[in-house]
Amino acid sequence: MTPLSIVFSDPLAEFLGALPARGTFRYTYDDVVKLAGHSCPTVAGAFLMTAAAMRALYPGGTPVRGEIEVIVGGEHDGTSSGPMSQVFTFLTGAATDSGFAGLAERWRRRGLLRFDPSLAGRVRFRRLDDGTAVDIGYQPGRVPPSGELRSVMARALGEQASLDELARFRELWMARVGEILASDPARVLEVTSVVETR
Repeated sequence: MTPLSIVFSDPLAEFLGALPARGTFRYTYDDVVKLAGHSCPTVAGAFLMTAAAMRALYPGGTPVRGEIEVIVGGEHDGTSSGPMSQVFTFLTGAATDSGFAGLAERWRRRGLLRFDPSLAGRVRFRRLDDGTAVDIGYQPGRVPPSGELRSVMARALGEQASLDELARFRELWMARVGEILASDPARVLEVTSVVETR
């Protein structure tokens, strides 16, 4: 598992034949970009948060997709918490009440993702098998946008930018996302162990 790739086993996929016995799914940041339809600090953050949580919850092991509960700090329609939740669902399998209901009371993903504003911008990931949990906070402001990005973005959004300015905006935008992804995770993430009673 690397910062730009997360490997999961998935018992449901194995049972139904989408994976061979003891097979795994590998999810890359590019996969998440395809899901979201764009790359941005929020999408990058959701990927990095999930990767850090899996390293903490499964040290030296393979995370099990569909056996992880995710509690997102914020509202379901929040500017960042809503889009981030889609990435968490894609990667971990944890879904809201519209998710997969399971087969013969096994492999249920429905209800494994929920929102709790009291977590105040953090996300809690919890293993269903042993209750181990971690909170992950994300601070993209520690990789601030350049002043040039701010100004050219304003012109682009106002439909006042030239073609060269649009190209420069895109270059600067992607450079910031790239810097977030390439950073030491400790620069933008805060990982806290959580003691939970079952």
